[in-house]
Amino acid sequence: MTITTITEGSAAVLALSGWLDTQAASELQNALDALDGKIESLTLDMKELEYISSAGLRLLVSAHKKLNGNLTIRCVSSEIMDIFKIAGFDKRMHIEQ
Repeated sequence: MTITTITEGSAAVLALSGWLDTQAASELQNALDALDGKIESLTLDMKELEYISSAGLRLLVSAHKKLNGNLTIRCVSSEIMDIFKIAGFDKRMHIEQ
């Protein structure tokens, strides 16, 4: 998985590409941990994300809680959106198609 990070003030955007599986979840966790403690909102751009596993889903829940809901997920493929709907993310998280 490839992660590109852009920060502006108290907001950050992480663009994800490839597979967010068990192995890559630790890479994303490291990228999240590396964000400045002043980050108040986070956007995950999933335009290039091809797959997400349960480990990736758990990480999204953790980030959502840590940011008190100030997490936006955007550019989700229809396949990943189906997974989000099954997991109930579409009702709990801000997802932009």
